[in-house]
Amino acid sequence: MSIQEIRSMYKEASMNEYQGFIQRFEKDERSGVQKLVSAAREKLAAWEAEKQRTYEMMAYERKHEKCRYICGIDEVGRGPLAGPVVAAAVILPKDMDIYYLDDSKKLSAAKREELYDVIMEKAIAVGIGSSDEKCIDEINIRQANFIAMREAISRLGVRPDILLVDAEHIPGVDIPQESIIKGDAKSVSIAAASIIAKVTRDRYMEEMDKRYPEYGFAAHKGYGSAQHRKAIREYGPCEIHRRTYLKKILEELR
Repeated sequence: MSIQEIRSMYKEASMNEYQGFIQRFEKDERSGVQKLVSAAREKLAAWEAEKQRTYEMMAYERKHEKCRYICGIDEVGRGPLAGPVVAAAVILPKDMDIYYLDDSKKLSAAKREELYDVIMEKAIAVGIGSSDEKCIDEINIRQANFIAMREAISRLGVRPDILLVDAEHIPGVDIPQESIIKGDAKSVSIAAASIIAKVTRDRYMEEMDKRYPEYGFAAHKGYGSAQHRKAIREYGPCEIHRRTYLKKILEELR
């Protein structure tokens, strides 16, 4: 076979086919073929590492393996100057085969979108809740966050047996909970919730960018970037800004 044909085989091979590719061509002495064999070995090694990482991220799920429905909960949007806080609750199947789950902040926007679709397809249940900027201003971000989390749980469609929560204990919920510091990097269920919440909120802020294009919400999603702060000083706050987060900026405008 020509190197071009072998290269085409490499490009079209699935992860399960790399080992056979390596065995077939590892004795081919052509440097171009050996480079492809080395690349296949690297991909296999990376895949094995990802499977191990995912297994380690299922430690809390294994801890509660007697529970039928294990629900991960996370939120996004505590820090922005505008827009809602969004929480997600996700119940993954026991034989979960979703890989590359992680803290949503560590993933690219494209990877989050890809995983969002996979999670929505494979999850047993997904619930999403939110509290808007007016609620945040009225009762503070932490209490608004709890409202969003309780709403997400209520929208699951099934009752969880245990809640795995990222660094919080949700009041007013009669379901056992375990709070996990940095849980979105330690639990696949919480990581999945983190991704659902992040994509949901980002999509909302992109819609708000169409309504209020002068603020650049699509770029910074409401966080306090230099561009965003400059726009607030120039145009003043819009309907979705959190007034309690803008005290210093608004004082400068007086």
